[in-house]
Amino acid sequence: MKQLSQVYLILLLLAALQGCSSISYYTQAISGHVSLMVRSKPVNEVLQRPDTPPELSHRLSVAQAARIFAEQTLKLPVGGAFSSFVPLEHSWVVVNLVAAPEFSLNPKQWCYPFVGCQAYRGYFDLAKAKQAQRQFDNDGYDTFIGAVTAYSTLGWFDDPLHTGFTSLSEDRMVALMFHELAHRVVYLNGDTAFNESFATAVELEGLRLWLERQGQPDVFERALLRLEHRNRTLELVGETSKVLRRLYQQQSELGPEQLRVRKQLALDDLADQYAALSSNYPEPGPLGSAPVQLNNAKLALFQQYNQHVPAFRQLLKESAFNFEQFYEAVARLSELPGTERRATLNRLSERFHEHF
Repeated sequence: MKQLSQVYLILLLLAALQGCSSISYYTQAISGHVSLMVRSKPVNEVLQRPDTPPELSHRLSVAQAARIFAEQTLKLPVGGAFSSFVPLEHSWVVVNLVAAPEFSLNPKQWCYPFVGCQAYRGYFDLAKAKQAQRQFDNDGYDTFIGAVTAYSTLGWFDDPLHTGFTSLSEDRMVALMFHELAHRVVYLNGDTAFNESFATAVELEGLRLWLERQGQPDVFERALLRLEHRNRTLELVGETSKVLRRLYQQQSELGPEQLRVRKQLALDDLADQYAALSSNYPEPGPLGSAPVQLNNAKLALFQQYNQHVPAFRQLLKESAFNFEQFYEAVARLSELPGTERRATLNRLSERFHEHF
Protein backbone atom coordinates (compact mmCIF):
# COMPACT_ATOMS: atom_id res chain seq x y z
CA MET A 1 0.00 0.00 0.00
CA LYS A 2 3.05 2.29 0.00
CA GLN A 3 2.38 3.50 -3.54
CA LEU A 4 -1.27 4.13 -2.75
CA SER A 5 -0.27 6.32 0.20
CA GLN A 6 1.98 8.31 -2.12
CA VAL A 7 -0.95 8.88 -4.48
CA TYR A 8 -3.04 10.33 -1.68
CA LEU A 9 -0.18 12.46 -0.37
CA ILE A 10 0.76 14.03 -3.70
CA LEU A 11 -2.76 14.66 -4.92
CA LEU A 12 -3.88 16.10 -1.61
CA LEU A 13 -0.83 18.37 -1.67
CA LEU A 14 -1.83 19.54 -5.15
CA ALA A 15 -5.31 20.37 -3.89
CA ALA A 16 -3.93 22.34 -0.96
CA LEU A 17 -1.55 24.32 -3.15
CA GLN A 18 -4.25 25.18 -5.64
CA GLY A 19 -6.68 26.51 -3.04
CA CYS A 20 -10.31 25.91 -2.21
CA SER A 21 -11.60 26.75 -5.68
CA SER A 22 -9.86 23.66 -7.08
CA ILE A 23 -10.76 21.20 -4.32
CA SER A 24 -13.65 19.80 -6.37
CA TYR A 25 -11.38 19.24 -9.37
CA TYR A 26 -8.67 17.51 -7.35
CA THR A 27 -11.21 15.45 -5.44
CA GLN A 28 -12.35 13.78 -8.64
CA ALA A 29 -8.71 13.38 -9.71
CA ILE A 30 -7.85 11.70 -6.42
CA SER A 31 -10.80 9.33 -6.51
CA GLY A 32 -10.29 8.50 -10.17
CA HIS A 33 -6.58 7.71 -9.97
CA VAL A 34 -6.83 5.89 -6.64
CA SER A 35 -9.65 3.77 -8.08
CA LEU A 36 -7.33 2.63 -10.86
CA MET A 37 -4.57 1.77 -8.41
CA VAL A 38 -6.89 -0.14 -6.05
CA ARG A 39 -8.54 -2.21 -8.78
CA SER A 40 -5.38 -3.10 -10.72
CA LYS A 41 -4.07 -6.67 -10.60
CA PRO A 42 -0.65 -7.98 -11.74
CA VAL A 43 -0.80 -9.00 -15.41
CA ASN A 44 0.75 -12.38 -14.60
CA GLU A 45 -2.06 -13.04 -12.13
CA VAL A 46 -4.72 -12.08 -14.70
CA LEU A 47 -3.09 -14.35 -17.29
CA GLN A 48 -3.18 -17.32 -14.91
CA ARG A 49 -6.86 -16.96 -14.07
CA PRO A 50 -9.02 -19.57 -15.84
CA ASP A 51 -11.89 -17.09 -16.32
CA THR A 52 -9.78 -14.55 -18.23
CA PRO A 53 -11.20 -14.30 -21.80
CA PRO A 54 -8.79 -15.66 -24.44
CA GLU A 55 -8.76 -12.36 -26.38
CA LEU A 56 -7.79 -10.43 -23.25
CA SER A 57 -5.06 -12.97 -22.48
CA HIS A 58 -3.68 -12.53 -25.98
CA ARG A 59 -3.69 -8.72 -25.72
CA LEU A 60 -1.97 -8.81 -22.34
CA SER A 61 0.68 -11.20 -23.64
CA VAL A 62 1.36 -8.87 -26.58
CA ALA A 63 1.56 -5.95 -24.18
CA GLN A 64 4.18 -7.71 -22.07
CA ALA A 65 6.26 -8.43 -25.17
CA ALA A 66 5.90 -4.75 -26.13
CA ARG A 67 7.19 -3.71 -22.67
CA ILE A 68 10.36 -5.72 -23.24
CA PHE A 69 10.74 -4.27 -26.75
CA ALA A 70 10.26 -0.74 -25.45
CA GLU A 71 12.95 -1.20 -22.84
CA GLN A 72 15.49 -3.10 -24.95
CA THR A 73 15.06 -1.57 -28.42
CA LEU A 74 13.54 1.86 -27.83
CA LYS A 75 15.52 2.39 -24.60
CA LEU A 76 12.42 3.68 -22.83
CA PRO A 77 12.33 3.78 -19.01
CA VAL A 78 9.68 1.12 -18.56
CA GLY A 79 10.20 0.29 -14.89
CA GLY A 80 7.01 -1.24 -13.50
CA ALA A 81 4.69 0.47 -15.98
CA PHE A 82 2.03 -1.67 -17.66
CA SER A 83 2.76 -4.68 -15.46
CA SER A 84 -0.74 -4.58 -13.96
CA PHE A 85 -4.24 -4.49 -15.47
CA VAL A 86 -7.55 -2.92 -14.46
CA PRO A 87 -10.89 -3.44 -16.26
CA LEU A 88 -12.91 -0.30 -17.06
CA GLU A 89 -16.56 0.13 -17.90
CA HIS A 90 -15.68 2.06 -21.07
CA SER A 91 -12.78 2.41 -23.52
CA TRP A 92 -11.46 5.72 -22.11
CA VAL A 93 -9.81 6.46 -18.80
CA VAL A 94 -10.24 10.25 -18.65
CA VAL A 95 -11.67 13.03 -20.80
CA ASN A 96 -9.83 16.25 -21.61
CA LEU A 97 -11.49 19.65 -21.70
CA VAL A 98 -9.98 22.22 -24.07
CA ALA A 99 -11.16 25.84 -24.10
CA ALA A 100 -10.08 28.60 -26.49
CA PRO A 101 -11.34 32.19 -26.80
CA GLU A 102 -13.91 32.79 -29.51
CA PHE A 103 -11.40 34.66 -31.69
CA SER A 104 -8.11 32.95 -30.84
CA LEU A 105 -6.38 29.65 -31.52
CA ASN A 106 -4.40 29.91 -28.27
CA PRO A 107 -6.10 27.55 -25.79
CA LYS A 108 -6.46 28.33 -22.11
CA GLN A 109 -3.57 27.05 -20.00
CA TRP A 110 -4.12 25.31 -16.67
CA CYS A 111 -1.09 25.32 -14.38
CA TYR A 112 -0.29 22.69 -11.76
CA PRO A 113 2.55 22.09 -9.30
CA PHE A 114 5.28 19.74 -10.53
CA VAL A 115 3.98 19.32 -14.11
CA GLY A 116 3.65 22.97 -15.13
CA CYS A 117 0.97 24.33 -17.47
CA GLN A 118 -1.09 22.32 -19.96
CA ALA A 119 -3.52 23.29 -22.68
CA TYR A 120 -6.20 20.92 -21.40
CA ARG A 121 -7.70 19.72 -18.12
CA GLY A 122 -8.34 16.04 -17.49
CA TYR A 123 -11.40 14.63 -15.74
CA PHE A 124 -12.17 11.10 -14.63
CA ASP A 125 -15.77 12.24 -14.18
CA LEU A 126 -17.46 13.12 -17.48
CA ALA A 127 -20.29 14.96 -15.73
CA LYS A 128 -17.81 17.30 -14.02
CA ALA A 129 -16.05 17.91 -17.34
CA LYS A 130 -19.36 18.88 -18.94
CA GLN A 131 -20.15 21.15 -16.00
CA ALA A 132 -16.85 22.97 -16.48
CA GLN A 133 -17.47 23.09 -20.24
CA ARG A 134 -20.81 24.82 -19.73
CA GLN A 135 -19.13 27.53 -17.68
CA PHE A 136 -16.65 28.23 -20.49
CA ASP A 137 -19.45 28.10 -23.09
CA ASN A 138 -21.35 30.72 -21.10
CA ASP A 139 -18.25 32.91 -21.11
CA GLY A 140 -18.04 32.76 -24.91
CA TYR A 141 -15.24 30.25 -25.30
CA ASP A 142 -14.98 27.55 -27.96
CA THR A 143 -14.77 24.23 -26.13
CA PHE A 144 -14.12 20.58 -26.85
CA ILE A 145 -14.20 17.44 -24.72
CA GLY A 146 -12.19 14.51 -26.03
CA ALA A 147 -12.03 10.98 -24.69
CA VAL A 148 -8.50 9.97 -23.67
CA THR A 149 -7.53 6.32 -23.91
CA ALA A 150 -4.55 6.64 -21.56
CA TYR A 151 -2.49 9.10 -19.57
CA SER A 152 0.98 9.13 -18.04
CA THR A 153 2.00 9.92 -14.47
CA LEU A 154 5.50 10.71 -15.84
CA GLY A 155 7.09 7.85 -13.92
CA TRP A 156 5.76 8.89 -10.51
CA PHE A 157 3.69 5.70 -10.39
CA ASP A 158 3.52 2.36 -12.19
CA ASP A 159 0.78 3.16 -14.70
CA PRO A 160 -1.46 0.13 -15.33
CA LEU A 161 -2.83 -1.32 -18.50
CA HIS A 162 -6.59 -1.09 -18.72
CA THR A 163 -9.53 -1.69 -21.03
CA GLY A 164 -8.68 1.45 -22.99
CA PHE A 165 -5.49 -0.27 -24.17
CA THR A 166 -6.78 -3.81 -24.67
CA SER A 167 -9.89 -2.73 -26.61
CA LEU A 168 -7.62 -1.33 -29.36
CA SER A 169 -6.14 -3.29 -32.23
CA GLU A 170 -2.76 -4.79 -31.38
CA ASP A 171 -0.73 -2.23 -33.32
CA ARG A 172 -2.60 0.72 -31.82
CA MET A 173 -2.28 -0.71 -28.32
CA VAL A 174 1.47 -1.09 -28.72
CA ALA A 175 1.81 2.39 -30.24
CA LEU A 176 -0.10 3.90 -27.32
CA MET A 177 2.18 2.15 -24.83
CA PHE A 178 5.23 3.62 -26.57
CA HIS A 179 3.61 7.08 -26.54
CA GLU A 180 2.89 7.05 -22.82
CA LEU A 181 6.30 5.65 -21.93
CA ALA A 182 7.96 8.43 -23.95
CA HIS A 183 6.53 10.98 -21.53
CA ARG A 184 8.80 9.46 -18.88
CA VAL A 185 11.89 10.41 -20.90
CA VAL A 186 11.45 14.17 -21.32
CA TYR A 187 8.62 16.37 -20.11
CA LEU A 188 8.83 20.13 -20.59
CA ASN A 189 6.66 22.13 -18.21
CA GLY A 190 4.21 24.36 -20.02
CA ASP A 191 4.83 23.15 -23.58
CA THR A 192 2.09 20.71 -24.57
CA ALA A 193 3.04 20.80 -28.25
CA PHE A 194 6.65 19.82 -27.46
CA ASN A 195 5.66 16.99 -25.12
CA GLU A 196 2.93 15.47 -27.25
CA SER A 197 4.77 15.80 -30.55
CA PHE A 198 7.84 14.12 -29.05
CA ALA A 199 5.77 11.25 -27.66
CA THR A 200 3.92 10.87 -30.97
CA ALA A 201 7.23 10.69 -32.86
CA VAL A 202 8.47 7.93 -30.52
CA GLU A 203 5.14 6.17 -30.97
CA LEU A 204 5.40 6.24 -34.78
CA GLU A 205 9.04 5.22 -35.06
CA GLY A 206 8.64 2.63 -32.32
CA LEU A 207 5.64 1.10 -34.07
CA ARG A 208 7.57 0.94 -37.33
CA LEU A 209 10.36 -1.06 -35.69
CA TRP A 210 7.94 -3.23 -33.74
CA LEU A 211 5.96 -4.24 -36.81
CA GLU A 212 9.15 -4.92 -38.75
CA ARG A 213 10.23 -7.20 -35.92
CA GLN A 214 6.83 -8.93 -35.96
CA GLY A 215 6.98 -9.49 -39.73
CA GLN A 216 3.60 -7.82 -40.29
CA PRO A 217 3.93 -5.77 -43.50
CA ASP A 218 0.15 -5.65 -43.99
CA VAL A 219 -0.37 -4.12 -40.56
CA PHE A 220 2.49 -1.72 -41.21
CA GLU A 221 0.79 -0.58 -44.42
CA ARG A 222 -2.34 0.28 -42.43
CA ALA A 223 -0.20 2.22 -39.97
CA LEU A 224 1.38 4.12 -42.87
CA LEU A 225 -2.05 4.92 -44.26
CA ARG A 226 -3.12 6.34 -40.89
CA LEU A 227 0.08 8.37 -40.78
CA GLU A 228 -0.50 9.74 -44.27
CA HIS A 229 -4.05 10.71 -43.37
CA ARG A 230 -2.88 12.40 -40.17
CA ASN A 231 -0.25 14.37 -42.09
CA ARG A 232 -2.69 15.46 -44.79
CA THR A 233 -5.22 16.45 -42.15
CA LEU A 234 -2.53 18.43 -40.35
CA GLU A 235 -1.79 20.30 -43.60
CA LEU A 236 -5.48 21.18 -44.00
CA VAL A 237 -5.75 22.32 -40.40
CA GLY A 238 -2.54 24.34 -40.74
CA GLU A 239 -3.82 26.23 -43.78
CA THR A 240 -7.15 26.99 -42.12
CA SER A 241 -5.34 28.10 -38.97
CA LYS A 242 -3.37 30.64 -41.03
CA VAL A 243 -6.64 32.02 -42.39
CA LEU A 244 -8.17 32.23 -38.91
CA ARG A 245 -5.13 33.88 -37.35
CA ARG A 246 -5.17 36.57 -40.04
CA LEU A 247 -8.88 37.02 -39.41
CA TYR A 248 -8.50 37.27 -35.64
CA GLN A 249 -5.85 39.97 -36.07
CA GLN A 250 -8.57 42.18 -37.55
CA GLN A 251 -10.63 42.39 -34.37
CA SER A 252 -10.07 46.14 -34.15
CA GLU A 253 -11.38 46.61 -37.69
CA LEU A 254 -14.22 44.08 -37.90
CA GLY A 255 -17.21 43.73 -35.62
CA PRO A 256 -17.97 40.49 -33.72
CA GLU A 257 -20.70 39.43 -36.15
CA GLN A 258 -18.43 39.83 -39.19
CA LEU A 259 -15.72 37.86 -37.41
CA ARG A 260 -18.16 35.07 -36.54
CA VAL A 261 -19.45 34.78 -40.10
CA ARG A 262 -15.97 34.64 -41.63
CA LYS A 263 -14.75 32.27 -38.94
CA GLN A 264 -17.62 29.87 -39.60
CA LEU A 265 -17.02 29.98 -43.35
CA ALA A 266 -13.38 28.98 -42.80
CA LEU A 267 -14.35 26.16 -40.43
CA ASP A 268 -17.07 24.89 -42.77
CA ASP A 269 -14.60 24.90 -45.66
CA LEU A 270 -12.15 22.87 -43.58
CA ALA A 271 -14.90 20.41 -42.64
CA ASP A 272 -15.77 19.97 -46.33
CA GLN A 273 -12.12 19.40 -47.27
CA TYR A 274 -11.74 16.88 -44.46
CA ALA A 275 -14.91 15.06 -45.55
CA ALA A 276 -13.53 14.78 -49.09
CA LEU A 277 -10.21 13.51 -47.76
CA SER A 278 -12.00 10.97 -45.56
CA SER A 279 -14.52 9.78 -48.12
CA ASN A 280 -12.61 6.68 -49.17
CA TYR A 281 -10.75 6.13 -45.91
CA PRO A 282 -11.35 2.69 -44.35
CA GLU A 283 -11.66 3.99 -40.77
CA PRO A 284 -12.45 7.26 -38.96
CA GLY A 285 -9.76 9.89 -39.45
CA PRO A 286 -7.90 11.93 -36.83
CA LEU A 287 -10.71 14.49 -36.49
CA GLY A 288 -13.39 11.79 -36.28
CA SER A 289 -16.02 10.62 -38.74
CA ALA A 290 -17.34 13.17 -41.21
CA PRO A 291 -19.30 15.39 -40.98
CA VAL A 292 -17.31 17.01 -38.18
CA GLN A 293 -18.06 20.04 -36.04
CA LEU A 294 -14.95 22.20 -35.71
CA ASN A 295 -13.98 25.15 -33.55
CA ASN A 296 -10.87 26.87 -32.19
CA ALA A 297 -10.49 24.42 -29.31
CA LYS A 298 -10.53 21.31 -31.50
CA LEU A 299 -8.06 22.78 -34.00
CA ALA A 300 -5.73 23.91 -31.21
CA LEU A 301 -5.70 20.47 -29.59
CA PHE A 302 -5.07 18.63 -32.87
CA GLN A 303 -2.16 20.87 -33.80
CA GLN A 304 -0.57 20.65 -30.38
CA TYR A 305 -0.42 16.86 -30.61
CA ASN A 306 1.05 16.86 -34.11
CA GLN A 307 2.74 20.11 -35.12
CA HIS A 308 6.35 19.17 -34.21
CA VAL A 309 6.19 15.45 -35.06
CA PRO A 310 8.22 15.84 -38.31
CA ALA A 311 10.87 17.77 -36.37
CA PHE A 312 11.33 15.04 -33.78
CA ARG A 313 11.36 12.31 -36.41
CA GLN A 314 14.05 14.26 -38.27
CA LEU A 315 16.05 14.60 -35.06
CA LEU A 316 15.86 10.83 -34.57
CA LYS A 317 17.05 10.33 -38.15
CA GLU A 318 19.97 12.70 -37.54
CA SER A 319 20.76 10.69 -34.40
CA ALA A 320 21.19 7.64 -36.70
CA PHE A 321 18.11 6.08 -35.06
CA ASN A 322 20.08 5.63 -31.86
CA PHE A 323 17.33 6.22 -29.32
CA GLU A 324 19.64 7.00 -26.43
CA GLN A 325 21.38 9.72 -28.46
CA PHE A 326 18.01 10.95 -29.63
CA TYR A 327 16.70 11.33 -26.08
CA GLU A 328 19.85 13.21 -25.10
CA ALA A 329 19.33 15.57 -28.05
CA VAL A 330 15.68 16.09 -27.08
CA ALA A 331 16.70 16.85 -23.50
CA ARG A 332 19.17 19.48 -24.73
CA LEU A 333 16.49 20.93 -26.98
CA SER A 334 14.09 21.18 -24.03
CA GLU A 335 16.62 23.37 -22.19
CA LEU A 336 16.68 26.05 -24.89
CA PRO A 337 14.69 29.28 -24.47
CA GLY A 338 11.23 28.99 -26.01
CA THR A 339 11.89 31.13 -29.08
CA GLU A 340 15.14 29.33 -29.89
CA ARG A 341 13.55 25.94 -29.25
CA ARG A 342 10.67 26.59 -31.63
CA ALA A 343 13.03 27.95 -34.31
CA THR A 344 15.14 24.79 -34.05
CA LEU A 345 12.04 22.61 -34.35
CA ASN A 346 10.92 24.55 -37.41
CA ARG A 347 14.32 24.04 -39.08
CA LEU A 348 14.17 20.31 -38.33
CA SER A 349 10.67 20.11 -39.82
CA GLU A 350 11.85 21.79 -43.01
CA ARG A 351 14.56 19.15 -43.44
CA PHE A 352 12.22 16.21 -42.88
CA HIS A 353 11.32 13.83 -45.69
CA GLU A 354 9.33 10.66 -45.16
CA HIS A 355 11.73 7.73 -45.08
CA PHE A 356 9.30 4.80 -44.94
